[in-house]
Amino acid sequence: MPKTKRKTDYLFQRPGSANWYVKLQAPGVRVEKSLGTSDRRQAEILALPMIGEHKARLLAARPRLEPTWRREFEPGLHDGPNGERIAATERELNFYSADGKLLRTAPNGGPAFQLVNLEGRLGLTVPVPIEVNEGTRPTVQTKNGDDAILETYLNHANITGHFEREARNVWALFKTLANGKPLKECTRDDGRKLVEHFRNEGLKTATINKKIAWLNAAVNFAMKEGTARFNPFASIVPKVDDAERRVPLDEADMKACKRSLGTLSETDQLLFRLLASTGMRLGEAFQISSEATERGVRYVVIGTKTEASKRRVPLPASVLPLLPKTIKGPLFRDGAPRASKRLNRFLRDSGIASPGKVVHSLRHRAADRLRAAGAPIDIRHALLGHEKRTIADSYGVGHPVLLLRKWIDKIGF
Repeated sequence: MPKTKRKTDYLFQRPGSANWYVKLQAPGVRVEKSLGTSDRRQAEILALPMIGEHKARLLAARPRLEPTWRREFEPGLHDGPNGERIAATERELNFYSADGKLLRTAPNGGPAFQLVNLEGRLGLTVPVPIEVNEGTRPTVQTKNGDDAILETYLNHANITGHFEREARNVWALFKTLANGKPLKECTRDDGRKLVEHFRNEGLKTATINKKIAWLNAAVNFAMKEGTARFNPFASIVPKVDDAERRVPLDEADMKACKRSLGTLSETDQLLFRLLASTGMRLGEAFQISSEATERGVRYVVIGTKTEASKRRVPLPASVLPLLPKTIKGPLFRDGAPRASKRLNRFLRDSGIASPGKVVHSLRHRAADRLRAAGAPIDIRHALLGHEKRTIADSYGVGHPVLLLRKWIDKIGF
């Protein structure tokens, strides 16, 4: 027989007493009160207001969705990812250039929902945010056949860490923007909703391309596997040259940075020196969790932006004294986005005001110094990473690390 839910009985009699009692239970609380009568029907009438009030409290304490406004930035002044200054209010962001010119305005976040009253169920004392599209009540995203497309691609391409999280986040955002529409029914206009969303966030075209590339690659792979027929993410980002031109830090800039270096934490000092003396990307520095040696030269393996970017990088003489004796775990832990904000703020505080000079400018400086030192192009590619992989690149293990160290020390700090 099917199991039926037991009806809650709020009334009971204690052994040895003729009176009826009301019993009210909530998480961690139990109240028993005499109703002063031995008549069951009269006891029910007396208990009704107390039971009604009790049920109302239980209902108010149940987990539920509440509308809210989720800010991207706390009110105040902030450094933007592209060198701008951002003045944030509760609902609006104003982007200013280095000379104080207003560049654009954007919403400071947007409408959202949050789960509240989770303390009793999950022990959480703070609301849990739920990502939603404006004007749309959220639904809990469930796994379906479309999710297997992303999972298969991530496993096949061995995408892990930061890039895996980014791909999953973009996929979850797309499902929300498309209102859960099956992928086989999606058009390029559905894909363009991602572009519009990221543009409203103020992202540059190159960054939007990078984020959407995960879904584009996943569906392309599924089409080769025969599990998808159409790619709604193919060529949906307009070709707009809105990239901020990165300018290498010159020697005067580096002198200013060296004077202010002590204002950084020891970890950020090491990170800044490493970026400056190797030209590696900020995200690549956060990939370092171990090291190897070749003919007594210590080196690390980095590079997952493209297959051609994976490479062996000798540890320069300028950072060796600051490193542990042997790297046996992540060298940097708090994530590249946070470090980018800190180091870009450090550049501004050091007096480097040009919007085109950001932490990525250290990579441009390294490339210039290698060229100036006469490093052959294949050496520059070996140290900084190729943009495209050639057939010749697949032969052998690459240049000797001892030779690479000779050239990487030409970059200097």
